[in-house]
Amino acid sequence: MYWVLVIAGNYPEWDEDHPIHFVGHSAGAQVVRVLQQMLADKAFKGYENTSENWVLSITSLSGAFNGTTRTYLDGMHPEDWKSLKPISLLQICRLGVIVYDWLDLAWLKEYYNFGFDHFNMSWKKKGISGLVDCLLGNVGPFASGDWILPDLTIQGSVELNSHLHTFPNTYYFSYATKRTRKIMGVTVPSSILGVHPLLLIRVLQMSQWRHPSDVAPPFKGYRDEDWQDNDGAINTISMTHPRFPVEHPSHFIQDDSQCQSLQPGIWYYKVVEGDHILFIINRERAGVEFDLMYDSIFERCRKHVFKRNPQMLPNEAQH
Repeated sequence: MYWVLVIAGNYPEWDEDHPIHFVGHSAGAQVVRVLQQMLADKAFKGYENTSENWVLSITSLSGAFNGTTRTYLDGMHPEDWKSLKPISLLQICRLGVIVYDWLDLAWLKEYYNFGFDHFNMSWKKKGISGLVDCLLGNVGPFASGDWILPDLTIQGSVELNSHLHTFPNTYYFSYATKRTRKIMGVTVPSSILGVHPLLLIRVLQMSQWRHPSDVAPPFKGYRDEDWQDNDGAINTISMTHPRFPVEHPSHFIQDDSQCQSLQPGIWYYKVVEGDHILFIINRERAGVEFDLMYDSIFERCRKHVFKRNPQMLPNEAQH
């Protein structure tokens, strides 16, 4: 993700006079918003000069701004959005990740590393008792509740959005994806061949999701029908712009040609026909749409996004 690379020092000139553009996919879009808020709050020790103006633009691809009902389908409790159901897909994934890291096999870690080394979960340090503690949730990456899935529930996103701002000097763009349509009032997948096989069942499940009637709704005014359109991972209503608990300024764009006269502090969003991974897995699958979308992002950042108050040069200050 771009923000990790920048913080590592690959762009030491980064500051308010040298702001940068961010492009984030799915939960990555929300991560960038958290980063900008942390810059505004001067949350990085030793860097008290940071501000939200270090970020010139944020472009979201299928961003999870308002959570997703898929978290409940996969195992998060709708009534207690911070805990997992005992038997669920997410519970299996949690246990699998813990065992994977505990085994500490070099050839596996070389293939994929979850980045949990700082939890010291290796069998060499924890032994069998340490593994049991991790599996029970007493220690390890899932013990505190501070991990990605609670934030991806609707309730978690509402809580997160309550202190994330849309800033007046930053440009915001969003591509919301959708792979559903209505037939005789029923929401169904809009295409069989156009949806990745791993997501097809999810598109159908999410389109039929109903919030449990015996559980309080995630926010005032929640309606199941608003959350039926989806891309197999995120609900389309969640991807356009931050909406809950307070809706941020937004403007619907039908065509990129409308992005000529832009104003900062507004979420310009477009709804694209595609599943959740259409524009990130490979160019061959997305076809010409892949090139057109990224070309439009790069062109917009080059030609139509600029600092509202450009830095004054020394020779200009004398006049």
